[in-house]
Amino acid sequence: MHQRAIRNLAKLELTRASTTRVLDAAAGGKNHFTADRDVVRRYDAAAPVTTAAARAVLAFLCRVVRHLAAAGVDQYVVVGSGVPSGLPPGGQLHDVARDALGGAAPRVVYVDDDPMVLAAARATIEPVTDLVRVVEGGVREIDDVLDDRVLQTFLDWDRPMAVLLVSTHHMNDDEYVHYVIKRLRQVVPERSYLSLLQTTFDAVPAELLPAVHDLMAMTLPGHAIRTREEVAALLDGLVLEEPGLVWVPEWRPGPGDARPEHPGASGTYGAVARIP
Repeated sequence: MHQRAIRNLAKLELTRASTTRVLDAAAGGKNHFTADRDVVRRYDAAAPVTTAAARAVLAFLCRVVRHLAAAGVDQYVVVGSGVPSGLPPGGQLHDVARDALGGAAPRVVYVDDDPMVLAAARATIEPVTDLVRVVEGGVREIDDVLDDRVLQTFLDWDRPMAVLLVSTHHMNDDEYVHYVIKRLRQVVPERSYLSLLQTTFDAVPAELLPAVHDLMAMTLPGHAIRTREEVAALLDGLVLEEPGLVWVPEWRPGPGDARPEHPGASGTYGAVARIP
């Protein structure tokens, strides 16, 4: 195993859940621990939608990649939670991009700071394809991520790319999220795209809110929750692809996609913006 991966595994806190691993556990993946499964069970007990919500998020990411690949985008940077093993075989985002490009070769960089995700990706993805790189980092260190040697040399910075921000919920500081988006707009090539995901409690029934807030504070402290208005403010000044900022199941569902009666049960807003 890669020596860096071994060091990362040594840093794991096996009894403490992480957002990335909770998503993986809820989606039926393998890169998580008992603590992460326990969080999923506790959320399902409070509001039994966690598994469906996780799968809705992963389905959204796949649809975004298909849409952008159809527009000719063949370079992707996925920041946070981008390689959950809950995706079906052949259904990782780089596989989705390759299939949508008609078998052409996309270049994908996964960026994550969870040691288990990094170790698994380096052990199972990098050795079998030359079109994927895995970089240690997170949205909190966006300047370091953008300066990373792998990111700078593996991608072609003269051609459009898509940046998928899967982990804005890691940051309670709206001012810093604005900075992240500003930096990305400054450095990515013209005609690139930015996708954003954000957890919300907008659709949680009022009578359940106190219990869900308490559960969040106990299990995923620091996890940022935003209203639709707050997310829209983060995207101010960007040109959104249709249908704009919506619940993730409502973003360009395909003919075979389930149409949930209550899309707000996904607990997540999603949007894709063009960067001029």
